[in-house]
Amino acid sequence: MTGYNIYRPEGLLLDSPGNKAAQQSIQALQEAMAARRILEGRTLVCDSGHNLVVQLGCCRGIIPRSETVLGIDEDAGVRDIAIISRVNKPVCFFVTGFTKSADGSAMALLSRRAVQEECKREFVSKMRPGDIIDARVTHMESFGCFVDIGCGLTSLIPIDTISISRISHPRDRFRPGQLIKAVVKSIDELERITLSHKELLGTWEENAAAFSPGETVAGIIRSVEHYGVFVELTPNLAGLAEIREDVCPGQHASVYIKNLISDKMKIKLIIIDSFEAAYIPPEPVYYIKEGHLPFWRYSPDSSDRVIETVFDLT
Repeated sequence: MTGYNIYRPEGLLLDSPGNKAAQQSIQALQEAMAARRILEGRTLVCDSGHNLVVQLGCCRGIIPRSETVLGIDEDAGVRDIAIISRVNKPVCFFVTGFTKSADGSAMALLSRRAVQEECKREFVSKMRPGDIIDARVTHMESFGCFVDIGCGLTSLIPIDTISISRISHPRDRFRPGQLIKAVVKSIDELERITLSHKELLGTWEENAAAFSPGETVAGIIRSVEHYGVFVELTPNLAGLAEIREDVCPGQHASVYIKNLISDKMKIKLIIIDSFEAAYIPPEPVYYIKEGHLPFWRYSPDSSDRVIETVFDLT
């Protein structure tokens, strides 16, 4: 998608000068309410009624339970855990009014649900397969990575679309809170969006261009088969090393590059050493960062084996 997008993943507005200025005084909050500006604050408490108390610059605000998340009263699939899990995290909101707290001090009334409704109507509903968007990792399961695509609305990146190189769990690639890029893969009849990630990480040729025969480089062992060991050199590039019995998936390795064969998309390796290490997954290197991607082909033109993704089906 192109152009400036105000419907960003939660947390990106929190420390911005504009957000801070809008919370300096009650008058500034009133002006933000009149302009219907999206603001952000950090949630301090979820009370016994599942209302969220939010720290603002000049006072505190409250998001009533019915205003905390889109679908909270209509969708049985939206659970109170979606509210509780926001404590100590940024939340977006509109200021909708003002009231008094128990001690007589001013308290702002806020709505996160209204921001999400607008985000869904003005941004998410206009997405099309192939659109490249910003996303923030919220949590991970064995089957995929959930991300915030705007104002706390979440989508799934299935594990098999995270990278060409296979991983055992999304935590092998991401960490909670990480800001990443993603591409819209599909939209179902209920307007649920599924994302992909691997298409942004480069083709076989683009990744292989960073390596040459005769080099010894860093790698991660991803699988051990009876015919060899698959070693990841980059998230979208893996090679096959000769079988060794003293290695296991997840280990780091130093590997010698014997050969790169473009038309077969093969890299022949020799494992020099393997070892355990708790390195933090590096930030993704994106070859495509914005815009719309109608079609992507991973495999070289010279290869008989075709690996590609078609986003625009019309």
